[in-house]
Amino acid sequence: MPVMTLSHRGPDFVDLMDRVVAKLRQALAIPSTHEVLILQGGGMGQFAAVPMNLTKPGDEVAMLITGSWGNTAAKEAQLMGLTVQRAADEAASGYTTVPELGSYAVDPGAKYLYYVPNETIGGVEFRDQPTAPVPLVADASSQILSQPMDVSAHGLVFAGTQKNLGVAGAVVVIVDKALLGHARADCPSILDYTKMARASSLLNTPTTFAVYVLGLVLDWVQAAGGVEAMAQQSRVKAGLVYDLIDATSFYSNPVSFNARSTKNIPFTLADPSLDARFLEQSEQAGLAFLAGHRTVGGMRASIYNSMPLAGVEALVDFMVDFERRHG
Repeated sequence: MPVMTLSHRGPDFVDLMDRVVAKLRQALAIPSTHEVLILQGGGMGQFAAVPMNLTKPGDEVAMLITGSWGNTAAKEAQLMGLTVQRAADEAASGYTTVPELGSYAVDPGAKYLYYVPNETIGGVEFRDQPTAPVPLVADASSQILSQPMDVSAHGLVFAGTQKNLGVAGAVVVIVDKALLGHARADCPSILDYTKMARASSLLNTPTTFAVYVLGLVLDWVQAAGGVEAMAQQSRVKAGLVYDLIDATSFYSNPVSFNARSTKNIPFTLADPSLDARFLEQSEQAGLAFLAGHRTVGGMRASIYNSMPLAGVEALVDFMVDFERRHG
């Protein structure tokens, strides 16, 4: 019987959910002080859920803005009636940098400090975890399971499952239990962390298949050596692409060296008129989805945990050959 036909409140699926949550706790070293929820709505749903659970209208929140997703979350927070303190905003660099530790001040009256460890569109990544006198909130959708993260230092971490956790449709929320019980009176039940925690994430029918696949992915990560092994593989894969880019003037990467993402590598050609040819020929070579985001153009290689080393090597070989033919 496939998991999609099981009753989500029946003993078989409840057992599956419990085992997946236990695997998440083990993989990410989640302490008992934090609740683990598996919800619907993806990462963008949490742009509204976080303020609805942790703030009241008129409250202030602090944010470190390093790209498109941080900006989107800030706009959503304002829709929730919040004052957004941009403790740091890397707009001046075109979002090719991240703020250095100690370079920003966070209002101690803010309800939390929000940041995106890895911005997928611009390809920037925090090397050091931010610190603040208020709870730390992270949108780890594209970073989770790809490098170690001190969950205990965060008030809340959320991650959509479509990058490193499995298939689209679900979101993992890890929240300090001390932050529960403060949802707004008008917070929809499906977004209310406290109600969902009491129901073990089963207040409504969950995305059962996404939960099942998440369990399989966690088994795969553990068998491969855990998050540390994933981080090492990410560094090796990204290093191959960055080494090629840095060795030639034919390709370039706009991101500051100390902010380069190990998951999303944007790059441009010295001659933009070759972009369409590069994308056409790369697809013919079996390399898919290399077009940069529509807001920035160019190319972008996304190398999440599921991308094997052989795939990155094939990309590098193609890039070398393309330069030989058109450089």
